[in-house]
Amino acid sequence: MFTGIVEATGVVVEFGAGVHTRRLVVATDLPVHLLPIGASIAVDGVCLTVIERQHGRFVADVGPETLACTTFATLDVSRSVHLERPLTAGDPLGGHVVSGHVDDVGRVISVEFRGEACDLVIAAPSALARYVVVKGSIAVDGVSLTVNTVDNDRFGVTLIPHTVAVTHLARRRPGDLVNLEVDPIAKHVERWVRLYADSGKLGKS
Repeated sequence: MFTGIVEATGVVVEFGAGVHTRRLVVATDLPVHLLPIGASIAVDGVCLTVIERQHGRFVADVGPETLACTTFATLDVSRSVHLERPLTAGDPLGGHVVSGHVDDVGRVISVEFRGEACDLVIAAPSALARYVVVKGSIAVDGVSLTVNTVDNDRFGVTLIPHTVAVTHLARRRPGDLVNLEVDPIAKHVERWVRLYADSGKLGKS
C-alpha cells in the first residue's frame, strides 16, 4: 500500500525485451538496498516486486497485465520514473490510499504554467472517468493529486511548486500517456450499490 507521495525519482537503465514479461532495472539514490527481496515498490504508480537490489539500483519483473494496462508498454531506457516505498505500520498517510494497481492509461491534453504552479488537463478512458469527482483524489503516475475540474472524460489538476520540482509531471506534453489509479473506495461503493439494487432491495423500506 502507498500514499502517492513520491519519495524520489529513478532512471530506467535496462528494460529487457519480451512479449509477456520484461525485466526492469532502475537506478536511483533511494536506499533500495535496505528493502528485502520480495518487497513492493511503486514505479510511476505501478506496484512491482523487488527481485534483486544493490546500492543505487533495483530489478523487478514486469508481467503481461502490467504491460497491457500501464504506460510500461512504451517505457524507454533513460526514462525518469517516480518511486515510492510501501507504507509501514505507523507511517503518516500523507496523500491518499494508493494500491499501486493502475486502472488504466490517461492522455495529457494540456500543460499550462501559472507562475511556479502548473495546471494539467488529462483525458481518462470513459469507463474510468465516472470515478473521477471534483475534490476527489487520483494518482497520476503514482502522484497523489486533488481533482479541481471534471468535464465529461477530462479532469484538471494543479501541481504546486513542490510537486513541479520533485516529479516529472510538469515536463509532460500534450499527447503523453500517464498511469491513472482512481480512489478504490469509489469502485467498491459502486459495486455494493449495484449488487444491492440488483437484489431488489433498493428503495424498499
